[in-house]
Amino acid sequence: MTIEIPGLKDHNELLNVWEASVRASHDFLAEKDIQAYKYLIGTDYLKSLSLYCIKRQEVIAGFLGVDDKLIQMLFVHPTYMKQGVGKALLNFAISVCKITEVDVNEQNIEALAFYKRFGFEPFERYESDAAGKPFPVLSLVLKNT
Repeated sequence: MTIEIPGLKDHNELLNVWEASVRASHDFLAEKDIQAYKYLIGTDYLKSLSLYCIKRQEVIAGFLGVDDKLIQMLFVHPTYMKQGVGKALLNFAISVCKITEVDVNEQNIEALAFYKRFGFEPFERYESDAAGKPFPVLSLVLKNT
């Protein structure tokens, strides 16, 4: 799988991938929460992170957003889940971006299991997320780095 750097013209498509992925995996979020996060991601986060994506037939299948040694975002469109896209993005983050940490919603059991399979372990827990909403977040660190 080829990793590409998306341009500004791709931000709407990245936001669509984010929303589809969140709707498929974050059943603990209410609609108002999804819309609030979507606004923040579209106006702030996509512009402030180093972004990478994988395309399938010219469509973004998944993307990664990193900041220093931390994965801020890793989302895969539901159509492409369980097909190696997330694994390829995470391997890229570890080997090329040299990330060692990721934050994950505690209630997103599948994502937590995904990161644990790659050797990430929890080292800190927060009662609220970065936006101050009551969704617990676990900070994970890559062991043996």
